[in-house]
Amino acid sequence: QDFAALTKAVVSTQSTGIYAIGDVIDGPMLAHKAEDEGIICVEGIVGGVPHINYDCVPSVVYTHPEVAWVGKSEEDVKAAGIPYKVGSFPMAANSRSKTINDTDGLVKVIAHKETDRLLGVHIVCSVAGELINEAALAMEYGASSEDIARVCHAHPTVSEALKEACVSAYAGKAINF
Repeated sequence: QDFAALTKAVVSTQSTGIYAIGDVIDGPMLAHKAEDEGIICVEGIVGGVPHINYDCVPSVVYTHPEVAWVGKSEEDVKAAGIPYKVGSFPMAANSRSKTINDTDGLVKVIAHKETDRLLGVHIVCSVAGELINEAALAMEYGASSEDIARVCHAHPTVSEALKEACVSAYAGKAINF
C-alpha cells in the first residue's frame, strides 16, 4: 500500500509532518512493533515502499516457561468461520528439551484446512521468544505447514518441535511422538 494510506492508518497524526508510532497508536504495546513502525515511517518519508504485516508481529510473555504467539488463535479462526487444522507437539517429546531437562510446554500450529497456509503459531517453552521468530518469518512469506515440515532442522534442537507440530498439521501425526 502507498505511504499516504499507510501513514493515515498507522502513524499519522492530525498535525502535518508529525507522526506517531508504538504505544500511542492502535495495536499491542510491543517494542519490536514500534521499531518496525519507526522504520516504515522513515521509509515513507524518504520515498521508499513501507511494509508491515501486523498479522506477523510476534508476542512474547517472558516468564518461565515463556509463552509466544504469532497470527490467529484457534478461537479467532473458529469465530471467523475459517476451515482449519491443528498440529501440536509436546516439548516432553523433543530431544533437546529432554537433554537439558526443560520439557515443559508445547508447540501448536493452526493452518488453513484447504490451502495449508499457516494462520497462527503458539509456543510454550523456555525459548519460545526465540522460536516464534521462525514462525513469524514463515508466515510473512505465506508458508504452509508442509513447507516447514519439509525443512531440515538441526538435531537435537528445540526448533524441531515447530517442525514436528507442522508435520502433525500437514500429515496428521508427528514423526517423533
